[in-house]
Amino acid sequence: MRELYADVIVDISHEKLDKAFQYRVPESLRGALETGMCVTVPFGGGNKPVKGYVVDLGEVCKFDPDRTKDILDIAANGVGVEDKMIALAAWIRKNYGSTMIQALKTVLPAKQSVKRLEHRTLQRIMSREEILSLLGESRRKKQVAKERLLQELADQEAIPYEWVTAKLGVSAQTVRSLERAGAVRVVTRESFRNPVKLEYGEEREKSLSEAQSRIVESILSDMGNDRPGVYLLHGITGSGKTRIYLELIEEVVRQGRQAIVLIPEIALTYQTLLRFYRRFGDRVSVMNSTLSPGEKYDQCERAKRGEIDVIIGPRSALFTPFPNIGIIVIDEEHEGSYKSEASPKYHARETALEVAKLHGAGVVLGSATPSLEAYYRAQRGEYRLFRLTQRLSGGCLPTVYTVDLRKELKEGNRSIFSRKLQELLADRLNKGEQSILFLNRRGYAGFISCRACGHVMKCPHCDVSLSEHRNGMLLCHYCGYGEPKPAVCPECGSKYISGFRAGTQQIEEKLHEMFPGVRTLRMDGDTTKTKDSYQQILSAFANEEADVLIGTQMIVKGHDFPKVTLVGVLAADLSLSAGDYRAGERTFQLLTQAVGRAGRGELPGEAVIQTYRPDHYAVVHAAAQDYEGFYEEEILYREMMEYPPVSHMLAVQIFARDETRGIQLADRLAETVRNVSFAEEAGAEQEKALRVIGPAPASIGKINDIFRFVFYVKCAEYDKLIQVKDRAEEMLRQWKPQETVQFDFDPVNTV
Repeated sequence: MRELYADVIVDISHEKLDKAFQYRVPESLRGALETGMCVTVPFGGGNKPVKGYVVDLGEVCKFDPDRTKDILDIAANGVGVEDKMIALAAWIRKNYGSTMIQALKTVLPAKQSVKRLEHRTLQRIMSREEILSLLGESRRKKQVAKERLLQELADQEAIPYEWVTAKLGVSAQTVRSLERAGAVRVVTRESFRNPVKLEYGEEREKSLSEAQSRIVESILSDMGNDRPGVYLLHGITGSGKTRIYLELIEEVVRQGRQAIVLIPEIALTYQTLLRFYRRFGDRVSVMNSTLSPGEKYDQCERAKRGEIDVIIGPRSALFTPFPNIGIIVIDEEHEGSYKSEASPKYHARETALEVAKLHGAGVVLGSATPSLEAYYRAQRGEYRLFRLTQRLSGGCLPTVYTVDLRKELKEGNRSIFSRKLQELLADRLNKGEQSILFLNRRGYAGFISCRACGHVMKCPHCDVSLSEHRNGMLLCHYCGYGEPKPAVCPECGSKYISGFRAGTQQIEEKLHEMFPGVRTLRMDGDTTKTKDSYQQILSAFANEEADVLIGTQMIVKGHDFPKVTLVGVLAADLSLSAGDYRAGERTFQLLTQAVGRAGRGELPGEAVIQTYRPDHYAVVHAAAQDYEGFYEEEILYREMMEYPPVSHMLAVQIFARDETRGIQLADRLAETVRNVSFAEEAGAEQEKALRVIGPAPASIGKINDIFRFVFYVKCAEYDKLIQVKDRAEEMLRQWKPQETVQFDFDPVNTV
């Protein structure tokens, strides 16, 4: 029998992660040892037994076999926070593809060389009488600085060190002389940075509605009976999902456990944090990319030490090292930002389920427009579904007007704003109410459409839009089909066929031309580059410092502005034309979320959806706020095309500096995948098991002189796609190509 070797990391701080030591796996541990397990190994010259983590297993010994030590034993796993994080990294490695090192760096908090914050206090250790004696001596000797300090110490037993040096003007040398005399000692206490800078004012939420109470009681009943599950909370915009989260988390915290609240955008952090802070005070913190390395590290340390109970942030907050997680909430669970675009390409929803499994916790998914994956599983009984159908304010959903931009063009209106939107904007400005203008730019860059009839150039083989490339060709990024860009619309012969060109800045300028004196705020990639820019813009709008907020999709998710009574959606159907099978779902979600920003207070709301395709089912159902109607149509399309969630799909992405080598590797790898066989299937069943599409150039064929290629593998069973990934990784280890290969399971975006 061949020897088996394990690569073991004994120090899992980030800067040491690339250093693994190889150990022999003894006969007694074969079959029991797996990647990610915690083991005890002999370390150093004295063979001191230390704890380590297995990051790889193989039959090749990288060092002298005679000098390679044996693993002593498998340590008790699943006990400490780090054990759970290593187990999670191993799960991510298996299910999403990457190296174990990449997976570890994803889940472990960065132990960077960050300067610790320290608070120093000068403490009196002599009696007051002894201090007064020293004070008299200092006066006689005219030691003015020492006299000032001793006078303070006579009145109080402890003084902040910063106050001694700054306010009293006493030097460190003077303090040391008093230390030597046995009069005082300097007490140093380590302190952690707290990124939350809010005034704490306790504010109890109003009592729950009957529907909210039923949901809270049902979930707490499951958790109280040690049956925590996965719960999908489908509530219309403004129905009070956050109140339910707060009630559930309060009970979990009362039991001494912790909560993670994931939100999709940093822009949502401020409003969400404010509500949680009013309930939990400084026991809540945030984790996001705007924090400094020191702040991030300190939040992890505070979590480990039990100084915080609730963490709020985007998907990376899922890896906060809490010792005993009781609940994970994923708000706006349908959002694409929950999927990592860097390797390992994990999805926060699926990963949260694994984290919950490791801790025995419940998972609550909330959305007004659930992802098809979540709703499909709820329909199959894998998740428990709850619905909220009424707005808490007592108001109704806004009245929605769908405007056909083709008709506007025919009637002579070439403006960005339809006549209906202009009319309603003027009305709101006269009344002193607020409006939001949302530019749906997702998917705008490459597709070609006709402004006269709304026709979009599509692939005849894949039912996705063709993307415009600089050479004048329109290409499909799924199968590689291409055709020249037409000079006129093939549907109606109009010359108005081109890509979309508009931005938030142009919209703001046009708005000022139309309504001189209008107060505007713009929220997009250009205006939110600084650390506190999101908070500043949203606070200014909430304080009614502007009449109109203009922005991209970051302004339509989760924000609650009671004075907003009008939402205008410009170019609503742009996202329909993205070359992606999720285009209909994304459009429906964006439009429903955007429309839902209007009328959230006591005043009724209205919304205008401007579109070239008013009859598309995503637009029709979004205008009617009819999720079930949309789901029924969209799931039929997914079933016919074998797309997620009905089937599963693996994108294999190849990145190459040399175009020819990239094409060759893509072809070779795709052929390897086509030949993957499953032991339990043969013949015709084997052919049905996998469908390989491509290879083809990626949607952006070259970035920074790196050529990009992709092929897709469809299969009904996720586990079989994992086997495909494992086989591809095995071949890549043998071939050792210069090119980079990444795996993306059930991709949210095509590359």
